[in-house]
Amino acid sequence: MLQLIDIDPRDYAPHRLHSQQRDWAETNCYVDIWIELLHALGHEPLAVMPFTLAIDFEDDQWTFFKPPLGDLFDLYGLEVQELALWRPLTEHIEEQLRHGKPVLVELDSWHLPDTEGSAYGLAHVKSTVAVNAFDRDARRMGYFHGQGYYELEGADFDGVFYLGEDDPSRLPPYVEIVKRHPAPASDDRELMAISLDLLRRQLRLVPQANPFDRFAERFEADLPQLMDGDLELFHAYSFATFRQFGACYELAANYLGWLESLGETRFHEARDDLAAISSLSKVYQFQLARAMSRRKPLDLSPLRQMSAHWSSALQRIDERLRG
Repeated sequence: MLQLIDIDPRDYAPHRLHSQQRDWAETNCYVDIWIELLHALGHEPLAVMPFTLAIDFEDDQWTFFKPPLGDLFDLYGLEVQELALWRPLTEHIEEQLRHGKPVLVELDSWHLPDTEGSAYGLAHVKSTVAVNAFDRDARRMGYFHGQGYYELEGADFDGVFYLGEDDPSRLPPYVEIVKRHPAPASDDRELMAISLDLLRRQLRLVPQANPFDRFAERFEADLPQLMDGDLELFHAYSFATFRQFGACYELAANYLGWLESLGETRFHEARDDLAAISSLSKVYQFQLARAMSRRKPLDLSPLRQMSAHWSSALQRIDERLRG
């Protein structure tokens, strides 16, 4: 078994960002694996979260938020590069792990046992995992995904890599490798200083107009279609909207809380505003589901509350950084 980080899925302790007590125990597949990969490598994932403040409503969905690759290098010395596949994926993974590089790869959740109850054996859903351990001969793989670290083997190994199948129409997955350089920061204070610089840079990318105002208009226009839809449509719509910005702004609130834990106390009011968006979005998601199932009208006022919290949070952060 090739293994980069000496961990066992049976006793792995996830980062606190994946606590079940949170509004959103999962965010999206790419952010979730970075939270756990950074954690397992001994880094603090919260330091890379300034990017969560710059998301926007992208006209038919909210930003599918991801940590900027440059920020990962500036904070942790981690360089991410795309891997070109010119031979079987299993051979590439073996080669890269042998040289100390985690492999981030898009796989089919149908064969990922940690998705049992949602996709495992039920639905073909693309999801990114970070491979940490691999044994091609024994058909075993250890990987970060979702809220933790897991292992698959046997038929799932064969299925996830399409072993024994020959389908020339199947496109290869998108794959990245992580090259590790010396970390720039030697302690939490240095890490926070780099992170605050990234925060100032990310604030330049914040939408000029309140994204919740535009989303409210689009949501109201989408409601008739949603009310005629089924549970599948609800889940797809909610993932692209309420879950995206809800989970993202909860991470933003957690980031400001991390700064406060290190003595940076200027952002506690903005943190509360962002946490309010997270909790409101989670509740409103369930209200939408009930309204769709009962074909009942839906109160739109929570969207106005989220809009007010967003304006307050971003204004306060900008003022505190300028002050």
